[in-house]
Amino acid sequence: MGYSMGDLKKGLKIEIDGIPYKIVEYQHVKPGKGPAFVRVKIKSFIDGKVLEKTFHAGDKCDEPRLEEKQMQYLYDDGENCQFMDTQTYEQIAISDEDVGENKKWMLDGMMVSILFHNGNPIGLEVPQVVELKIVQTPPNFRGDTQGSNKKPATLETGAVVQIPFHVLEGEVIRVDTVRGEYIEKANK
Repeated sequence: MGYSMGDLKKGLKIEIDGIPYKIVEYQHVKPGKGPAFVRVKIKSFIDGKVLEKTFHAGDKCDEPRLEEKQMQYLYDDGENCQFMDTQTYEQIAISDEDVGENKKWMLDGMMVSILFHNGNPIGLEVPQVVELKIVQTPPNFRGDTQGSNKKPATLETGAVVQIPFHVLEGEVIRVDTVRGEYIEKANK
């Protein structure tokens, strides 16, 4: 199925030349002379690049075949991260390079959301809040009673976040993966 100029809106997913995009900005332009047109900014699902494109009446673009699946992260074999569909037990590999920054929040067994385009994995999202154990952090400093200062903590996935001084090694904390920030101690 295709889209024409009148179908376009912010948030819509479209495909141009075989690449899936999401419309991140939309502007309907009605010039003094000539027909109206639509100017959009589109973000590629493949490489994250943002492009500007103009659509005129009669221009068409396709609806991409996108599918989002919840999959379980199994392990990293050194080059690829291995994931499994818990319904079908089908496994897929995504290169460490494509997993990128998400890797530092992923624990074996964690469920992640993987976006597929025409059956190929093109994107991955970890949960916004994850619970991870602190494996290394300096001991508490005496005198820090306000808890205003922060210290670095290395988590079990290798990620480093700033935590309040009163939080200790071995404790499990909740982390915001979007901002890469400590939220609170997890109640275990």
